[in-house]
Amino acid sequence: MLEELDHEDGHHAGPVTSAIQPFSYLGTPNATLYRDVMRTFAQAKARFIVHLRPEDVAAELHRDGDEQLTEALDKLVRWGNLRADPDTSRATSPEDFHRKRFLYQLTTAGHAAEEAIAFYEQAIGRRGSLQSVALEDIAEQLAALLVLAEQPEPDPAKTHRLLLSLAERFASLADNAQAFMASLRRAIDFSDGDVEGFLAYKERLIDYINRFIADLANSGARIATLLADLESHDHDRLLRLAARREALDSVPDGPDGTDAYTDAEVVTLGAWHNRWRGLRDWFVSADTGHPSQARLLRQAAVTAIKQLIDTVGLLNERRTGRSDRSADFRTLARWFAEAPDDAAMHRLWRAAFGLSPARHLSVTATTLAEWEEAEPPASTPWSQAPPIRISPQLRRTGSYERRGRPHRVEDRSAARELLRRHAEQEAAELAAARRRLATNGPIRLSQLGELDTRAFRLFLGLLGDALAARLPGETEVKTTTSDGSMEVRLSLLQDDTDGDTAVIIQTQDGILRGPEHLIEITDLAGAT
Repeated sequence: MLEELDHEDGHHAGPVTSAIQPFSYLGTPNATLYRDVMRTFAQAKARFIVHLRPEDVAAELHRDGDEQLTEALDKLVRWGNLRADPDTSRATSPEDFHRKRFLYQLTTAGHAAEEAIAFYEQAIGRRGSLQSVALEDIAEQLAALLVLAEQPEPDPAKTHRLLLSLAERFASLADNAQAFMASLRRAIDFSDGDVEGFLAYKERLIDYINRFIADLANSGARIATLLADLESHDHDRLLRLAARREALDSVPDGPDGTDAYTDAEVVTLGAWHNRWRGLRDWFVSADTGHPSQARLLRQAAVTAIKQLIDTVGLLNERRTGRSDRSADFRTLARWFAEAPDDAAMHRLWRAAFGLSPARHLSVTATTLAEWEEAEPPASTPWSQAPPIRISPQLRRTGSYERRGRPHRVEDRSAARELLRRHAEQEAAELAAARRRLATNGPIRLSQLGELDTRAFRLFLGLLGDALAARLPGETEVKTTTSDGSMEVRLSLLQDDTDGDTAVIIQTQDGILRGPEHLIEITDLAGAT
């Protein structure tokens, strides 16, 4: 439903929808234009400029006042990002007098959405840092807290300020270290492919990490000692002072002047206990053997240095033209593309990969003697045949470690279920075809009747096996299919040795014509 009043101060505004959707433009094809327009209004608000005309926006974006920009402003008003007020300034031309003119400004929802998007972009693009200065600040603040803890009545204001500063520096240290290690893994993984840039700054990066590791080892030991000293001087008293002072802004004193903790003080004290626990876990290893976060960070930094050195070595090998697996495969692919014919490709394949039967490798004399004595037939199962003992010449091929995130395991249960159903359906159709073709004794071919597609294909295979097994001059033949599931006996009629009598077999695929025969088909699989 359209409204003519702005929700904030009731001034007349352009038509807007009642449903505010300030993030809608992010999923549109012209999201880049909308993003530039919203950024322009946010920058203008930072300069204390309230309203912008369409020509002002066009000038900031260095583009002419086209219809696309006007349409973008109208849609942002419709989504609730902007508010449009009538421009009541004096018109300078008849065209300005007759056309609708508006002044645009950010709405509360649009400004909040812009701040949220800017925060998201800043967090995504954040590279982080290893703050050695933060380690020194944390140590100095803990030392100052230790001085206060040794006093009989510590100053609540000084204690609160020191704890706030300590929490801020520690949170900055932890967040930046996490962001830096994440960006470092992306740099090692070459997600952006900037090899030249990586080689240019890798030495400074290694020196930077080495310096932080040394500072973390020295300052971390001092911080752990200070934490132990503070806990021995009842650090919980300092936390209670900070919690009580922090709760005074929102909660009055207890009734009758008692010192009972209010609910706000209990909640605030729990938050300070949680911060202290996080600080302690970061620098002090647990008694259960769990290492501190500082030690884990040192180990991760050392591992990162090793990976950087390995990556630089790999890049140097590629840049100096030394052979690697990827270059070998590219060269081999080019040779395959330049091969004159298929025969040359097969020779190249055998020469490159050496994929030949096992007996073509070097075979021991004992193996040859066993095979000459046994001479197993071709139908002997491999598990029962004498083994072939070979001694292939192995060569070192190196190792490959894929950097980056592993591939997600694909769920193939649906595909396997589909294949299983297809296999079951095919097996059922084949069993039905065998039952359809099975005869109780010899019958004429003309008595088979009409055959469906599956039975006809099976019948053609049986007929082909029988005709292939019949020798010249024979009138009767008996054979078994290669899988041993069916037996077929085929013979000419006694009164038609010349094969003059023709037979017609109707099928769904057409008509089969041929000489009349007696045929007997036995389903051996069904019989067992």
